Amino acid sequence: MGVLQHIQHQISALNDLIKINNNRITGYQKALEDTDDTNLVLLFNEHIDQSKNYVTELKEYIHVLGGQPADGTTLSGKFYHTWVNLKAAFINKDKHGILSDCEYGEDIIIKYYRKAQDDKELIWEDDKVVNLLAWQLNGFKTAHDTIKGLRDSVTV
Repeated sequence: MGVLQHIQHQISALNDLIKINNNRITGYQKALEDTDDTNLVLLFNEHIDQSKNYVTELKEYIHVLGGQPADGTTLSGKFYHTWVNLKAAFINKDKHGILSDCEYGEDIIIKYYRKAQDDKELIWEDDKVVNLLAWQLNGFKTAHDTIKGLRDSVTV
């Protein structure tokens, strides 16, 4: 793979991460609509802000590469949110259910980031990308563990 192709691959992969972060933002915005629990509202807003910051960092790096950052969400994210909305129409959303959906979303974003870390064409001896992805992935793992702990503490 030539240098230009490699840069295009990096831009594409980083844009995918922007879209999955946008999915996460949308998911937490939906979760906010389903709860009036003050602690969850604060936590969900923190996670929304976290992803917005991560998107900004990814966009800045894409600009450094000479690319155009993506907007919007992934198609699979749109299908997932449609499914969650449909499910919510038939099931009374309790705290456990909301947190379960949020944990599932965290699982997905962690999976995408791990895939990006394993992509040798993406990192290509670029310490800035390696460190950025590691930093963001660590943030998602912490968020996941928090959500999972809260979900597990809720009696069903």
